[in-house]
Amino acid sequence: KTELEAARQQILALQTESERKSDEIVTSWAAQEEMLAKLRWEESERRKLHNLVQELKGNIRVFCRMRPLLGEEKDGLDEIRHVNIQGEKTLELIKTVDSANESIAGGLNKNMKYDFEFDRVFGPTSSQADVFAEISQLVQSALDGYNVCVFAYGQTGSGKTFTMEGGPAIENDESECGMIPRTIRQIFEVQEKLKEKCWQYNLQASFLEIYNEEIRDLLTSDTTQKCEIKMSDSKGTDLHVTNLKTEEVTSEGQIASMIRRARKNRAQAKTLCNERSSRSHSVFMLRIEGHNTATTETCCGTLNLVDLAGSERIKDSGSEGMRLTEAQAINKSLSNLGNVIMALAQKNSHVPYRNSKLTHLLQNCLGGNSKTLMFVNISPKEECFSETLNSLRFATKVNQCNIGTACKKAAK
Repeated sequence: KTELEAARQQILALQTESERKSDEIVTSWAAQEEMLAKLRWEESERRKLHNLVQELKGNIRVFCRMRPLLGEEKDGLDEIRHVNIQGEKTLELIKTVDSANESIAGGLNKNMKYDFEFDRVFGPTSSQADVFAEISQLVQSALDGYNVCVFAYGQTGSGKTFTMEGGPAIENDESECGMIPRTIRQIFEVQEKLKEKCWQYNLQASFLEIYNEEIRDLLTSDTTQKCEIKMSDSKGTDLHVTNLKTEEVTSEGQIASMIRRARKNRAQAKTLCNERSSRSHSVFMLRIEGHNTATTETCCGTLNLVDLAGSERIKDSGSEGMRLTEAQAINKSLSNLGNVIMALAQKNSHVPYRNSKLTHLLQNCLGGNSKTLMFVNISPKEECFSETLNSLRFATKVNQCNIGTACKKAAK
């Protein structure tokens, strides 16, 4: 009996100890969750403050993204040696010289290092979701009534179209969705939440390309209609494109369909640099009009998501005939984009927006009332070193370009 009582006492003591430990575990889990929530809130606040600082600076923000090695590119290569991503904002480009060639050019042919700093640097392992997390604040700005422009720049084959639109399987694989479908998803999610606060939104989308200095509508196969850039008002602050098909967006699924139609109509061709090289600049434009039924407040934001044609040296791309004409038109418009950026950076009285259809269309995004972000996409291939260096140098000039602070716009 005494032994049985002692065993009972021992079991009770163990049960009490077990319950105490369980309570401690629950308390520590709750504390951990609270800490994680606090960290998430602090990260969100950090992003907001970072955006605010950038807006106050009035500079064009620049994000650098390097794609991973794909397919045959991986053969014999276990790592990317010429690009060293040092942190969230910095990267180093390293040019190494073979010891056989080192003695020929003496000191001129030494190993070279080039350091670059941007607002954010994404390595080959960064997912589409990681990238979108950094631009989601801009999407919110468009809903708040600001003009927003995001454009992707870089050599052909560096992953611009993948970043902006997504991979070929976006309808089946959500992780491949690019900035355009993710933007629409966020807009619909926020729009749903804002219904409680009496906000109603109307979304109008259009999709165009600039091919050989001609504007083409990517949502229609009718090529007889001529599209031109015109001023919307006497002040000349707002621009619109004539004869451009505009579709009301009422669901996410519509965007996947629009991207599919646009891809079918967009000019593409094979070059030595890329199997499926985009031969035009594509621009997805979304007009967001908001109306508050309780306060009668209105807002009107526009979102421009631009996938630029690939910058490439004509001798490297092997372009001939029609491909050569296309390459010359691409390089000319990208060169004009560089001239506009330089004129803005130097605060010149005249900025040559009208020298190309691209800069004319993006006039408000580059030098006016807009929050603008540029992706500079770079290739992980070492043979593309000089193109990568050119792209990063151009991106640095863009990052230093002050375009002033954007203002909120009310719907007319």
